[in-house]
Amino acid sequence: MKLDILFFGAHPDDVELGCGATIAKEVSLGKKVGIVDLTRGELGTRGTAEIRDEEAKNAGEVLGVSVRENLAMRDGFFVNDEKHQLEVIKMIRKYRPEIVICNAIDDRHIDHGKGSKLVSDACFLSGLIKIETQFDGSYQDAWRPKLVYHYIQWKDLKPDFVVDVTGFMDKKVESLMAYKSQFFDPNSDEPTTPIATKNFQDSILYRAQDLGRLINSEYAEGFTVERYLAVNSLGDLV
Repeated sequence: MKLDILFFGAHPDDVELGCGATIAKEVSLGKKVGIVDLTRGELGTRGTAEIRDEEAKNAGEVLGVSVRENLAMRDGFFVNDEKHQLEVIKMIRKYRPEIVICNAIDDRHIDHGKGSKLVSDACFLSGLIKIETQFDGSYQDAWRPKLVYHYIQWKDLKPDFVVDVTGFMDKKVESLMAYKSQFFDPNSDEPTTPIATKNFQDSILYRAQDLGRLINSEYAEGFTVERYLAVNSLGDLV
């Protein structure tokens, strides 16, 4: 299956938090979209890897993605080396996306920055024909995405561009609520974490509202880029 956009997250729920409304919008526009999680989030304070597997499946169905895979790298301990790069390259060559969107370039959780760099490096390496990979016993053709973007997570990084996601925040919130083990629940006996608070839950909307305010819209999600954005004419700017 060839995808238009492939989203990567270090953990299940990363992509939903960072850009779930953008995913829902792109799917509504007829784009073929997929998600690849690098780890199962097994070191998370709340829940288990098995619970998060099911939650990720349910969240992907809410967003309407065509495929969701998990590379089962070690949560907290994966590194940006040849072994891990090749695993990501196999996914890029398997789905041949035009655009790859991955973790924030810098964030509170160490896996986010690592995952960002790992996927970015793999996108470049995936285009080198002398790097050979196999999937299901067949050699894969080289493939390099045209664009690599990064969503924004815990830290308030300055976006290079924003996507108007008015009308799609309900889908984002619904996909996040699929992760029942991870987010705020006043009846839960699980330990409190930074993302399992009422303040954090409220921030999902108010951060998107603030970005939306800046573009005269209701809601927006922000992204950073690795190279200059280009437009064909000034009329392409909104």
